[in-house]
Amino acid sequence: MEPPNARAGLHRAPRLLWLVLLLAAQPGVRAEMHVSVPPLVEVMRGERVTLSCTPSKKPDHFVLEWFLMERSGVRRRLASAEQQGSELHRVVHEPQGRSPPYQLDPQGSLVLAEAQVADERDYLCVVTAGAAGTAEATSRLRVFAQPEATEVLPNGGTLSVMDSASQVATCSSRNGNPAPQITWYRNGRLLEVPVEMNEEGYMTIRTVREASGLLSLSSTLYLRVRKADRNASFHCAAQYSLPGDRHGRLDSPAFNLTVHYPTEHVRLWLGSPSTSEGWVREGDSVQLLCEGDGSPNPEYMFFHLQDTQENVLSTNLEGKLTLERVNRNQSGTYGCRVEDFDAAEDVLLSQTLRLKVAYLDPPELSTGKELSVFLNSSRTAVTCSTQAQPTPALRWTKDSVPLEDGPTLSLGPFTFDSAGTYVCEASVPSVPLLSRTQSFKLLVQGSPELRAKELEPKAEGSWTEGDQVELICSTRGYPEPKLTWSLQGDQPAEQAHSGQGWTSSSLTLRVTSALGREGVSCEATNSHGRLRHVFHFGKVAPQTAQAGVAVMAVAISVGLLLLVVAAFYCMRRKGRSACCRRREKGTPPPGEPELGRPGSERPEHTGLLSGGAGGGARSSSGAFRDEC
Repeated sequence: MEPPNARAGLHRAPRLLWLVLLLAAQPGVRAEMHVSVPPLVEVMRGERVTLSCTPSKKPDHFVLEWFLMERSGVRRRLASAEQQGSELHRVVHEPQGRSPPYQLDPQGSLVLAEAQVADERDYLCVVTAGAAGTAEATSRLRVFAQPEATEVLPNGGTLSVMDSASQVATCSSRNGNPAPQITWYRNGRLLEVPVEMNEEGYMTIRTVREASGLLSLSSTLYLRVRKADRNASFHCAAQYSLPGDRHGRLDSPAFNLTVHYPTEHVRLWLGSPSTSEGWVREGDSVQLLCEGDGSPNPEYMFFHLQDTQENVLSTNLEGKLTLERVNRNQSGTYGCRVEDFDAAEDVLLSQTLRLKVAYLDPPELSTGKELSVFLNSSRTAVTCSTQAQPTPALRWTKDSVPLEDGPTLSLGPFTFDSAGTYVCEASVPSVPLLSRTQSFKLLVQGSPELRAKELEPKAEGSWTEGDQVELICSTRGYPEPKLTWSLQGDQPAEQAHSGQGWTSSSLTLRVTSALGREGVSCEATNSHGRLRHVFHFGKVAPQTAQAGVAVMAVAISVGLLLLVVAAFYCMRRKGRSACCRRREKGTPPPGEPELGRPGSERPEHTGLLSGGAGGGARSSSGAFRDEC
């Protein structure tokens, strides 16, 4: 059944609708007032904020008011402005203890000089225009703050793989707004861990609002670590929001964990200097290295196995055993055992190896240090033997020239060229630098051999007295021969070794006629005999012919000089030609020798000498009056 007044209400509704339409059609009714404000303003902390409020109409008189909306819904008026004519009168009513205080600019916009986290509110702008009506709009302000650098505090203890989820690290991001989000990474990959507690891993989050209004966030990570985490790199990151739906990220420094896990494998090997076959040289220092894959490092025990009995050598945490200057008696089986009580029962915690010490004794020769044989004697053999492990290789050389391989060297027949030093070299090819040598000196005894450098030229009569010549003789034999010469030269004879057992001697002298008749000999002598060689020069030409030619040349030169002097003298006496003619026909004056008489001096000599002795006095007295 309908209510009693239901039908009456239905009859009144059309009447109200017609009344509204009629009022709207009246010319005196004005349109509704509207206000425009930015619905959302986002700024960074410390930036200047301007909240604008623009009415749809600006009548001659209106009032603009700004209100702060409390979280409880209460409005607190901050500032107002009244439009009277062309002027806008501004008043800040309640600064709310803000520093610096709120401001109104000439357009009626609310100004916040430095945005603070506490300013993150809703701001209401109300415009009252009398008959034009009242309008209001709300603007929301969001203030963002970038947090400080992300810090991480890792667990400095030891985490065991046998435990359930343990605390790994705590990550902190301080003084941000809004609160950032913290995520965890292992080897650069995001860790998907829940916030609910479980045995495998989870994280806890704690947010704190600081006195400044900023937010600080910390996150603690719990994980059940695995053996692979011993080398893993962990870090955390804080992701924060920025204006305009932008985001930033601050990563913490990376850190590692100390993971405790039991030993699963043990390895034992020889350190340097060992060969690929496991040989070490006698006298070297050798290291035995043992490594278990448990963490932390377990204790290692080294032992020497002799007849199934373990002789403990050392116990340490480094896994190293050094054997100083090993010898052949230290060859044998060595082992290492890891003392890890957390290891599974089926894990083999010990390993052994075979230490093989290579040695090589100095070779021994069947001849001793020297072997003396006679020239052209029969063949003989020399043997070389040594003690070594592994089997050595033997090689014979002479003067670095290979001869034979093997322990026996066959020699003969013997010549002086056979003499020298023979070396037996023993080496172990599988062990580098393991070699020894032994040598002996072969002496070949016999009478001397002699050879001489032949004279040049060899033609008869090619030598002349006074020629200089160098004679050379060479000899060899054992005992070493002595070289002597039949003559002493201009320079003492010199001896020098010229290789292959030869000794040379040189003699320098001048050729004479006697040398041409008798020759020069060199002689080599030792206890087994002597040998001689004679150098023949043949006929030696004398130097007389050459001396006569030289004397004749000197005489001709002197004669030409005298003729020049005589001609000069006659030219000076040119005016005394009659005297000259009389002197030519008559005899010379008393006391003056004739030109053609034997023993007399020549006119050139006498005139020249007398003029040179007193020419000045005799010219004035006419002493040369009768001379020509």
